[in-house]
Amino acid sequence: MVIFLVIIALIIIAFYAYLQQPKFGKAPTGERLQVIENSPNYKDGKFQNIHHTPSLTEGYSFTKVLYEFLFKKQPGRKPVDSIPSAKTDLLNLPADRDILVWFGHSSYFMQIDGKKILVDPVFSGNASPISGSNRAFTGTDIYTVDDLPFIDYLFISHDHYDHADHKTLVQLKTKVNKVICGLGVGAHLEYWGYDTKNIIEKDWNEKIELDNNFIVYTTPARHFSGRKFTRNTTLWLSFVLQTPTMKIFIGADSGYDTHFAEIGNTYGPFDLAIIENGQYDIKWRYIHLLPPEVLQAAKDVKAKRLFPVHSSKFAMSNHGWKEPLSKVTELNAAINIPLVTPMIGEQVNLKDSDQQFSQWWLDVR
Repeated sequence: MVIFLVIIALIIIAFYAYLQQPKFGKAPTGERLQVIENSPNYKDGKFQNIHHTPSLTEGYSFTKVLYEFLFKKQPGRKPVDSIPSAKTDLLNLPADRDILVWFGHSSYFMQIDGKKILVDPVFSGNASPISGSNRAFTGTDIYTVDDLPFIDYLFISHDHYDHADHKTLVQLKTKVNKVICGLGVGAHLEYWGYDTKNIIEKDWNEKIELDNNFIVYTTPARHFSGRKFTRNTTLWLSFVLQTPTMKIFIGADSGYDTHFAEIGNTYGPFDLAIIENGQYDIKWRYIHLLPPEVLQAAKDVKAKRLFPVHSSKFAMSNHGWKEPLSKVTELNAAINIPLVTPMIGEQVNLKDSDQQFSQWWLDVR
């Protein structure tokens, strides 16, 4: 019995020590916590969604979901073949080129009106704090931080590992002018070496006036946050980016709700709406969009073009890896919103609404 108790104690100590690693981040404290506690979206010690948002749909339990994920994995969750990609020289782009380059999942680079913008970068090849537990698909990690130019504005939508990647963000910190994120997320960034004066932390429904007529409005999403076991101590955001010549909706992880229509009525129409389309399941429909809801959200925000993201790099749900792009494309036949579906690394011409994209995923096993 004594030996058993010693082993248990050592396991607990080791687990506690593991959780102290920098990649898990820091909880907000001090003045930052005071600002959070004064937020109208913070109640009972946590940030709240606009409407009640269960983690799981009624009728499903965490135990059942975990069992199905571990032991009833669907065929085709991960590709057999390497994902096709292209390599754009981001370090030597002409200054007048207005493009978007997708890195898979929810990571992408934009150069618009002379400014360089990066969203939710994940270049570590892993979407989990446990190394090797959620590896990027073969072929999707052709870019590194070294391939990026100096970034004027880095957007972090929320602090989940597949959006706020510790390894990537540490490597990036000397290449970033300003970081724009939700309340509390700055605690992680400061812990990882970012200068406080370069972090812009905001609540929902705030306005950020940047230089050269670049304006950002922080808007809601229906999701959650957290890097350890405590949820919702930092805020999750979507963004409206208004440049001198374009208006872009930078969506984030979100279930469907009234906020999409409110954003569309307040800020739309959008030249481009970037909306999540992957890692969904009816079991957690409140925090991720199902395929028909992706298109409805695009209609709600009054999108002229739709770029579906959050797919094609990690397997975080039991649907087939190509299902998100296939279903959105199929359903869109009745709606006909121009779709932006580039390969990883392919240049999207932001001001060419007639640019066509292949269904590159169809022949990939």
